[in-house]
Amino acid sequence: MGPLATLVGCGIAGYALGSVSFSLLFARAQGIDLRSVGSGNLGATNAGRALGRKTGLIVYFLDMAKGFLPAILFSWLFSHEAGVVGGSAAYLGHIWPIWLRFRGGKGVATLSGAMLALFPLGFVLAGVVWLLAVKITGIVAIGSLVFGSMLPISAWLLESTTEIKYFSLGAGLLLFFTHRSNLHGLFFGKDKNNG
Repeated sequence: MGPLATLVGCGIAGYALGSVSFSLLFARAQGIDLRSVGSGNLGATNAGRALGRKTGLIVYFLDMAKGFLPAILFSWLFSHEAGVVGGSAAYLGHIWPIWLRFRGGKGVATLSGAMLALFPLGFVLAGVVWLLAVKITGIVAIGSLVFGSMLPISAWLLESTTEIKYFSLGAGLLLFFTHRSNLHGLFFGKDKNNG
């Protein structure tokens, strides 16, 4: 299989894995439609709100694994570029899952998993700033946006690979798009469901 075919295959596999919505599966098992609860988001924060903190943490780590596994596996099996493609495709699959009419979650956990595999030091730096932001503001969405902003800053400061620099920049900007309802709520003082 040639390099382009390998990258395409890694992208398809990563997207398929990323499209699996663990939050929706856990909620359905309890007879809850997560899309009609809280923020309606299919992510760990809303799952924690609707299903309890423990379930929310489980969903977070499963969503994180969706980004981590293709990134680390494809990097090991094929190349660094294949890992980036697999991780970024999983991130996109979580946001726009084909099985759910392209309406998924906001992608923070899946992105963090991909970054942990591909750029561990940058993940740690951005994660610490995320934690500080959430502690100070009490708003998860602000922490997520700070995380997305710190990833490309870390990539450029730490002189990461070109692929990581542009993946982190694109992924960070995409977090602002997926959190647009939160931004609207923050500007107008109505951000009660920030997950």
